[in-house]
Amino acid sequence: MSSAGPPGRLRSYPALPVCVVEDHQDVLPFIYRAIGSKHLPASNISFVHFDSHPDLLIPVNMPADMVFDKEALFSELSIENWIMPVVYAGHFSQVIWLHPSWAQQIKEGKHDFLVGKDTSTTTIRVTSTDHYYLSDGLYVPADQLENQKPLHLNVILVNPTEASSSQEENDEISSAKRPKLNTDTANTTTACSSKAEVPSSDLSDSKAEGGEEKTFAQDKLESLASCSVENHACQLMEIVEVVLQVLQKGDAYVLDIDLDFFSVKNPFKEMYTQEEYKILQELYSFKKPDRNSTEEGLLDCVENRVHQLEDLEAAFADLCDNDDEETLKRFASYPRMKPLVQLVHSLKNRMETPDYEMVHQAGLTCDYSELPHHVSTEQEIEGLIQSVKHILKKIPKPTLVTIARSSLDDYCPAEQVDLIQEKVLNVLRSAFGTLDVNLEYLADSSV
Repeated sequence: MSSAGPPGRLRSYPALPVCVVEDHQDVLPFIYRAIGSKHLPASNISFVHFDSHPDLLIPVNMPADMVFDKEALFSELSIENWIMPVVYAGHFSQVIWLHPSWAQQIKEGKHDFLVGKDTSTTTIRVTSTDHYYLSDGLYVPADQLENQKPLHLNVILVNPTEASSSQEENDEISSAKRPKLNTDTANTTTACSSKAEVPSSDLSDSKAEGGEEKTFAQDKLESLASCSVENHACQLMEIVEVVLQVLQKGDAYVLDIDLDFFSVKNPFKEMYTQEEYKILQELYSFKKPDRNSTEEGLLDCVENRVHQLEDLEAAFADLCDNDDEETLKRFASYPRMKPLVQLVHSLKNRMETPDYEMVHQAGLTCDYSELPHHVSTEQEIEGLIQSVKHILKKIPKPTLVTIARSSLDDYCPAEQVDLIQEKVLNVLRSAFGTLDVNLEYLADSSV
């Protein structure tokens, strides 16, 4: 049970609400509305996030205090940076990112770090030294952060269920008991404001060799690697145990699914030629710090990265104003900017007026790894659907489900998104029963 105690009396929805939007950040108003109506607690919420992208970046220049003005906050957020401001606001304390094999932006395992206000810039920053944050210049040491909020992040790989083993595993998992929910609170309390009952023996910390304490979740994340690919049921059960343990820490949870979890494109690869994309990778490449970097080394790495990105942003702003040969000659005088001249010539040969702001956005995705790109076959989609189904059938019912289609910006293939959405809704009905589905993207498109 959470040491923080029960969240108080939470209201219960008659049927599980499912909000479906296009752009992922647009799920936030629905989550905030559930907090405001006391269906979700104001703090210690767990967030279970199926996605091909972590979405765990931070708006680089946004004042941290903007999180306390929700309308201003909503207008500031984008698809890649909408979760961490909610952590800083104190609502999310645990995040589980479940990802397919082609999404490798953050290392597998358990990441505990602080999110807070940088005292020097008043923006939101983190103490995580993962390349995901270093490459965006978001790391600062803990003593530089105020209003610190701890984040417990678990990153878990989900493999597809092979068609041949699907029925066998389905029989095994569906016959097992769903974790019981604590229902002895008032009738107004939602199912997911209580905790799944996991045997106390499973919750105890285990000792690593040499007597070092290891958490249950870390043990399970490490043992996932020991499950053979053939023993897929083993992997699924290990994932379920990790998720259950994390949910134990929270007072309620939101289930979030981006449909690009099942099939994903890198839209920038279709906007630019292979040669142009290669130049972007060269311009925006991130020089990783040494494996055993000191704090000073990490700060130097971040400072250099910030200067690199600021120089590139300024260069593309100049190109928006004037991309004539005089401007390009000026860029050519800086060794680091020489590839930019070749890029501009290539773009201008293909299009009358290049969108340099979009080119810069594409470049920002070319740091230490590419955006995931894997257009799945129907069989692969079905395999992941079965894996998600097996996991959801073994965990408690969430308070709220949010779904992002991500198809208009071409992350989830437009020709597959409706099929995937239908399959996901069927999985949710199978796992949790009656749904109250709100197709918000249709209302938006009719405005």
